Amino acid sequence: MSSRPKNIRPLKRYITTHDVSGKAIFSSALSEEMPVTTIPDGADFSLAYTSSHFPAKLNDEADIHEYAKYLSKPPGLVIRTGSVCRIVDMHPGATSPMHRTVSLDYGVVLEGEVELVLDSGETRLLKRGDTEWARMLYVLIPAEEIEIGGKKLGEELGHMGVRPSA
Repeated sequence: MSSRPKNIRPLKRYITTHDVSGKAIFSSALSEEMPVTTIPDGADFSLAYTSSHFPAKLNDEADIHEYAKYLSKPPGLVIRTGSVCRIVDMHPGATSPMHRTVSLDYGVVLEGEVELVLDSGETRLLKRGDTEWARMLYVLIPAEEIEIGGKKLGEELGHMGVRPSA
């Protein structure tokens, strides 16, 4: 079975970090193209992101450096002290072998297109499917506060109309 059918877009990842003033920016540490590994049953695994700690360590881009290590030597299905975000493309008629992990897993099928806008003004168009209703998956895992130039960057909700995180 061919690893990546022509009707599935290549996956991209957009990793954000902060500039010296604390504004969100896109990281250039890793390519936006995600490497794909085909497993024996023919499914394609893409390691979208990982963390080794909980809460995640974001200062000095520690999370990005850890993720880069996992890209060169992929983890098992679970990182017991952190998190794994993986995208799996399965060929028609494929089935996943029965398995169990000691983890809380979220599996979501994604469709649509959404523009990601950062407070720095940078944008990326995230695509998967047509330009109809959009559905996105967000997995939020606690992290240590980021410190830039001696200033801690806490939660900022803007005008979202949601209550602060507990």
